[in-house]
Amino acid sequence: MRLAKYVAHAGVASRRRAEVLIAAGRVSVDGQTVLDPAREVGPENAVAVDGTQLAGPEPRVLYALHKPVGVLSTARDTHGRPTVVELIPDPGARLYPIGRLDADSSGLILLSNDGELANRLTHPRFEVPKTYRAKVRGAPVSAAALARLRGGIELEDGPTAPALVRRVAADEIEITIHEGRNRQVRRMCDAVGHPVITLVRVGFGPLTLRGLASGAHRRLGEDEVNALRALAL
Repeated sequence: MRLAKYVAHAGVASRRRAEVLIAAGRVSVDGQTVLDPAREVGPENAVAVDGTQLAGPEPRVLYALHKPVGVLSTARDTHGRPTVVELIPDPGARLYPIGRLDADSSGLILLSNDGELANRLTHPRFEVPKTYRAKVRGAPVSAAALARLRGGIELEDGPTAPALVRRVAADEIEITIHEGRNRQVRRMCDAVGHPVITLVRVGFGPLTLRGLASGAHRRLGEDEVNALRALAL
């Protein structure tokens, strides 16, 4: 196994972050600093990060969590605010959120110790769909606003891709996007004159919030994990 993959699978960081650690000289193999992320290593090698030896690759796990409003989509917070990782007590894995949800949004977020899968599910070229329900101001939402969202919106950081949009109620829409820009759905709704009041992510690829109360989580089964992997091949 390549060194960067070994470090990522040990739960230390994503594959990309593992490559950064290696390039910075923070990773050693059998006591020698290694700067090549492609260096082959195996169970017989002692791999350490910052002098701490890794126990080896962790079993891969993937969780679905219904994130409440006010919880941060990060592994840790220097100001002591609650994070999504704290809601999944799994002492056997170092979990990281896959993508982000704003603190003032709620809904489905995935957490895993599989850095490679996390990178694929969030990379724009794989176009993994994410679906949101947005309650908005300025009801009723007009057909013209829906048409603009479906065609793509010009934002300050460039045009968005076309979205799938339907009106659920006079003041609520369901929108599916496959990009992951900062506060994208909120900015798109602002641009068409319907600022968001509440925003809930209800779908991530083939997964939904069904059966998950706010704050609850569940470990995904093999079939569900394989379905997600199939989206990012």
